[in-house]
This record gives sequence, structure tokens and C-alpha cells, in this order.
Amino acid sequence: MKQHRTPSTPISNKSKAVLTRFVLSAAVTTMLSSSAFAQKLKGNPGTISVTPAEVTYYALERDTLTSIAKQFTDKPSNWEIIGKRNKIGNDRTIPVGSGIVIPAELLAEEPSTAKVFALAGKVIEIKKNGNEIELELGSVVSEGSQIITGKNSFATLALVDDSRVSVPSNSQINLAKLKITKFTKSPRTEIKLVQGKVESKVTPLTQNKGRYEVTSPLAIAGVRGTHFRVGINDNGIGNEVLEGGVAVGKPETPNAMLLPAGKGNVVSATSVGKAIELLPAPSLVAGYQLQERPILQFELNPVGNATAYRAQISTDAQAQNVVSELFSKEARIKFDGLNDGAYFIRVSAVDSNHLEGIPATHAFVLKARPEPPFLLQPKHKVRSESVSFKWTATSTAKFYRLQVANDAQFKNVVLDQDKIADVELNTSQLGLGQYFWRVATIIEKNGQLDQGPFSPIQAFQILAAQSMNPVVDTGENTMNFSWPAEPGQSFLVQIAHDPEFKKIYFSKDLDVANVSIPRPEIGTYYIRVRATDADRFIGNFSPAQKFEIQLRWTTGNGEPLNSVGGTVRPVN
Repeated sequence: MKQHRTPSTPISNKSKAVLTRFVLSAAVTTMLSSSAFAQKLKGNPGTISVTPAEVTYYALERDTLTSIAKQFTDKPSNWEIIGKRNKIGNDRTIPVGSGIVIPAELLAEEPSTAKVFALAGKVIEIKKNGNEIELELGSVVSEGSQIITGKNSFATLALVDDSRVSVPSNSQINLAKLKITKFTKSPRTEIKLVQGKVESKVTPLTQNKGRYEVTSPLAIAGVRGTHFRVGINDNGIGNEVLEGGVAVGKPETPNAMLLPAGKGNVVSATSVGKAIELLPAPSLVAGYQLQERPILQFELNPVGNATAYRAQISTDAQAQNVVSELFSKEARIKFDGLNDGAYFIRVSAVDSNHLEGIPATHAFVLKARPEPPFLLQPKHKVRSESVSFKWTATSTAKFYRLQVANDAQFKNVVLDQDKIADVELNTSQLGLGQYFWRVATIIEKNGQLDQGPFSPIQAFQILAAQSMNPVVDTGENTMNFSWPAEPGQSFLVQIAHDPEFKKIYFSKDLDVANVSIPRPEIGTYYIRVRATDADRFIGNFSPAQKFEIQLRWTTGNGEPLNSVGGTVRPVN
């Protein structure tokens, strides 16, 4: 492994600034490993053959090692290294057609680019010339550009070898180097982390003999794996290895320790922290797979020693197309603002060193639209022979679907009616007992009916309807009325001249289930009663009961004239 170092910028008065480097490179030591002699390789003069590790050039007339070094490496002085690789001891003319092997490590470089593979929110690119633009999906970025993500903004860049660089929210990177080698097209990439975090998933460089570096303040590390994270936190530079290995150290001791997969450490201005086991991946409490509300909710099984949790929502299982992200100190996570669709949630635990642990990815579906209406009635209780279900209107609804069940899980549905065009439904099909009800909105989408999720469930009881005991005109001067009652109830009793109770004759609030009033004038009357339960539930009025006050004979003192058969009444 060849170590590469670049000058660093001071970051404090107390410590010497150095660089964290994650390096994957082709080893120059392979230059001397071949036993093939250049003069034994023959080919068509002026042509080349290419492998990931090297280029073989078949010499033209008057070609020398110096001219070949200049042509392929841009440095004539590299003739000596090329000579050793090909077992040629001096810079002499090469026989026409002789094959000269040039190691990929020496090849000249040419500019490359990266493409915005995934993007969410507002992501800014500051170009090398200082121009600032807002990136879009598919935008091409070049060497020297700075990529800045704001709150809840994300970007994933795709390199020429299909490596991925993910920049989460509140982060900034500098594309310090974006090049490829001539002929072999091997990538030469250097990412400078300025703020926040960067996650890299690198195509194995053993295949293309490329080099990939991430530099950040305070440490130097040589990457021997393909999936790792680097982040700036309050303690220094956090290194987290998910696949492969990372050799971490200071510039003077670049290989102080090897971090294997599943390990991390923190490098400060003064020391290289010890290897720490990354926290295990959190698991989710069951029930997350289908999200039916615009506000998504996930509950985690707590991870020991975790101080926080990081969660990302993406449209792919690799979490490269991230659409939302948050940190939570609680094991309960909420997201908002997502469209219906299939997603993945990636969660990881964060320890006291600010190191993020092993991630776990779970698939789920969001189906929250069309949103259900709000339920209006019934609530809690119904004291009526029929039940009136009412809900609010939704602007996009074509129909509604109502379900009533005996259980909160809706395993025993007793009423299921769809294509309800109105916002209410009346039924007398339900008997006394406990019930649960819910309503869903149905819209027309792409020429087909599309039902959204059901509303939150509302429970209610159907209790015996309020009634009046039969009213009989006994002819007495006082009329007595009574009705069935339950403990703790209070009542409103009304008597009217008409069945619509527009002409009220008598109205009174009572704490007892009976009332006496002076005998009304002769005529037709209607009486009803309404109960208020001990829990303040106000029921419906009982059906109006009609009664007649008839003519009677009275004595001189106004008492009714009675006989053996009862009150004496005039004969019609």
C-alpha cells in the first residue's frame, strides 16, 4: 500500500493540523513482479493492449523508454521505472514491435466527472470559479466543486467506476480530485470532508487499480475496504468501518492500528483513539410495515449504551436515494411530508463517542391517501332505536366506505357499506351492545376507484332508548308523569301542544324520574323526556307520547266528581 500525503491547514493554535485519508491504491510493487521480458512481447507496432493493472505498448521505429514514458506518463523521468519493469537497463531505442509494459500506477491522468445519482431538498454546488448553482438530478459536477447540503437535504454522487458518495444533510465536501488514468480509465478520487459526514461505498479497486481518498481534519487512514463513513463531531474525527478495513494513525505513524469491519474510533488533535465496537443494528417493533397516516411512526427496540438514533428514509435498499433523515434521542421516530409509495427505513444507534453503529434496513409502504374524514357521531353512546353515523366531507371524495364491527380489530364486521355518496348513514340494523366504527375515503384515480386508509376507530355503545311510561288522564287535578331511569341520571321533560314541540306548554330540568303538574286545560298534548347520564352524555329525546285532557264533572270545591267507575264525565 502506497501512502499519499498532502499538506494540511491549521485548525487550532494547540495542535498541528493533519489529514484523515482513506486510500485505496494500486501497489507499485507489482512493477517488478512479472518475469516477462519486454523483448519477448511482440505485437503490431503502435498498438496497445490494456488490462486494469497495466498497458502494453508495441514500439514504433525510433521509440525509446524516455519517449514512451513521456507519451504514457507525462514524465520522461519515469523511463527508469518502466525500464526496471521491463528488465531494460538503459534508455535505448526499442526494437520495432517490442511490447513495453507500463504499470497503471504511472499512467497520466485526465479530468473526470461525477453525476448526481440521487437528490432531495436543496443542494448547492460552488464551482471552482466561484459560481453557485442548485443541483438537480442528473447534474454533472467536476473537480474543484464544493457540494453543500442543508437541513433535510441529501445528495448521492456516482463516479465513473460506479462508486457512490453519499452526502447527508448539513454537510459539505470538496471534490478535490476527480480524474481517471489514460487508457485504463482507473479512477483517481479525493474527497475532502469540510463539515458533517460523508458515506462512501466504493467499487472494489483491485479490479480497476484505482485510488479513492477521503480526507478530513486530524488523522490519516488508509482504507482497505469498500464501505465506510467519516464524520466530524465534537470529539474529533469519527471513523466507522462497515466493510473491509481501515489503517488509522497520525502522519508520523500512519498505520498505528487497523480498524476491521464493525469497528470505529475517534482521532483527536492529540491522539489516535482505540478501536471501539460499533453498536449493533436496532430492530423495529412490529407493525411498521404499513404506514397509513401522513405522519409516519416507527418504534425501535432500545439498544444498550445508545445515546441517540439516526434514521433515514430512502427509495432504495442501499440508502443512496435518501429523501428524509433525522436524529432522535428517543427510541420513537416520526417522519412527515412524504408521498405515498414504497420506501426503506435505515436505522442505526449512536454511542457516547458520537460513533454511528451498524445500520439495519427495513422495507415499508406508505398508503395514507386519500386521507380519511373525521368522525363526528356517534361518540361513546347512543340511546336510540336507530343510529345516525356522520363524518366530515373530504374535498376529493367520490364515495365513502363505512364499517361497523363488534371488535376493535374488525374481525367481526357487522356492517360494511361502500359507495356512500353522502357524509352520513342511518341504520336500525344494530342491536344493543358495544360497537366500533370507521370510515374511509374513496376517490377516482386514473379512471379507477382508489380507497384510502380507514379513519381512527371510534367506539360506541347502543343502549336502550329513552321512553315514557304510559300517560293516563285519571281526571284528578294533578297530572303525574314518570319514565325509566338509571342511577345518576338527570332529565329534561317537555310538554307541548304540537308534536314538533314548537309550542312548549311545560319544560323542566329534573334530578328524579317523575314530575307532577296541575291538570292542563282540555285538549291534546305531547310529552317527551331526555336523559343526561352520570358521565355527562346527553341522550336523545324519547318518542313524543300523545295524551288527551278530557272534560269532567267537578264538585263545588273543584274536586273531580267520582263514582264507582271512576271520574264522572259528561256524556257526548
